[in-house]
Amino acid sequence: MDGDQRRALIVGALVAIAILVVIIVVVGADRVVEALLSAAPAYVVATFGMAICWLGAWSIMLKLVMKSLDVEISAIKAFFVYAGALFANNITPFGQAGGEPIAAMLISKASNSRYETGLVGIASVDVLNVVPSISLVFVGVGYYATTTAVESRIETAVSSAVVLIAAILLVLALVWRYRYAIIERLPPVIAPRLGEFGIAQLDADTLETELTDRMERFFENIERVAASRWRMTAVVGLSLTGWLFQVGALLMAFSALGYSVSPAVLLFVIPLANLAGATPLPGGVGGIEAVFVTLLVATTGISASAITAAVLIFRGAIFGVPLVIGGASMSAFGIRALQ
Repeated sequence: MDGDQRRALIVGALVAIAILVVIIVVVGADRVVEALLSAAPAYVVATFGMAICWLGAWSIMLKLVMKSLDVEISAIKAFFVYAGALFANNITPFGQAGGEPIAAMLISKASNSRYETGLVGIASVDVLNVVPSISLVFVGVGYYATTTAVESRIETAVSSAVVLIAAILLVLALVWRYRYAIIERLPPVIAPRLGEFGIAQLDADTLETELTDRMERFFENIERVAASRWRMTAVVGLSLTGWLFQVGALLMAFSALGYSVSPAVLLFVIPLANLAGATPLPGGVGGIEAVFVTLLVATTGISASAITAAVLIFRGAIFGVPLVIGGASMSAFGIRALQ
């Protein structure tokens, strides 16, 4: 990580902290602190336990995806590797988009595979996590609408999420549809540019050949991931399980403060709030919490201060567990994300 990137990370972290501070101050810092201090320790521990279960479910997804690429990785190693991948996502801007190159490096090193194989592995897990999240949004909103009048803020959030997800899926579909044209035309365009800016040390012709070869292997690996239907079904099922563990974690966070929330609300609030992870903030911190508080205030009768406290406990588990475990994992495998 060069000086400009390091400065961008520091600025992003400061902005994220500032947003959190603003949220807490607006809803009442004294009431938020009071709610946090009153939290039942057993439920807080249960929240972190659910977070570990979520991490375990999605790490097995990575294991199965890598298995489809003929790369063997144990369940335990997959757990620590995936935690490291989430660590990379949490310390870089734009969430998965910013952390995936580092995550791919970690996966390739831990599994003795090519870099593009690791990139396909982590990218496949991230993309496949979108499928159950869309289903949960529609199921949760559908059930919520049968019992309560849906506010305009919720309608706007759901509509915006559907448009965003549809746009992403459309782009992915177009890239896949025209992959051969991309392989043929993109390397000759970008290879000379990389040489001009000193990004690559190879001459343009050699670099073009190398890029073409890597892109061909990348798309071939994606085809291999999608080849086994039973494995894909298992992966999507694990993704759904992971989302439900997140729902359980937020339920435990509210229970720690003595509140009960309808699981149907959390089914769509959690995926919607996680879309804010695409903001240019490390791990989406600040943006994700703001969306959580906004949506939960609109869908529950709980005070904003109690909701903020519950969200902080929940995010402390979902963000903090991968940060600690993943940071240790990155260090153990010799990957320095901040260099």
